Amino acid sequence: MKVRLRSLARILIIILAVPLTLYIGYRIGGKHYYVLSFIVLIWAMLPFFTMFEKRGPKANELVILAVMCAVAIVSRAAFIWLPHFKPITAIIIITGAAFGAEAGFMVGAVSMLVSNFLFGQGAWTPWQMFAFGMAGFISGHIFGKGFIKLERIRLSVFGGLAVMLLVGPLLDTCTLFTMTSEITKASAAAVYIAGLPVNSVHAAATVVTLFFASEPFLEKLNRVKTKYGMME
Repeated sequence: MKVRLRSLARILIIILAVPLTLYIGYRIGGKHYYVLSFIVLIWAMLPFFTMFEKRGPKANELVILAVMCAVAIVSRAAFIWLPHFKPITAIIIITGAAFGAEAGFMVGAVSMLVSNFLFGQGAWTPWQMFAFGMAGFISGHIFGKGFIKLERIRLSVFGGLAVMLLVGPLLDTCTLFTMTSEITKASAAAVYIAGLPVNSVHAAATVVTLFFASEPFLEKLNRVKTKYGMME
């Protein structure tokens, strides 16, 4: 019972606390985005570190997640010349599938915060942290817990759907809140329709990366988990 309550608390922190933080940021005008990003980062880390309440974190667990953050950041920066074609979502999804929902969310949130020091910080940063973190979080729950068999076709399809139905719409919602003075049905439709080409390119990058890179990545990550007795 206690384990289930802890799991429920971790889910509620991510699903409820982060959107509430974003809403508060919207209400105050989105000017304090560094503060909001820091708060979102705290929410991202809390569920992860509660996993270590009894056994304590191992250095190799933290190091491998730091490495996955670095890979995600590099995968975004390496394609700066190709607009919207960013493999970063695929790396975050692989992390969630390999190490669980909480680790996936944290890597997604941290990767976006750090990579935005290259791409530019702004009111969109907390939204990006939440959107990409949720991709890793849901991946961890679906594939990490075995609800769907973990193989590259299914992972690729999930990645494309995650971008088109979750990550893209959340980022479009950020645009709607921050770029329009008055939210109407017409303005909302214009923002979401304008975002479709961008989201489609992003989804294509995610599908291609997962199709060709997920199996080698997961094979090596599983070997690391087995060798060092890392978290399931």
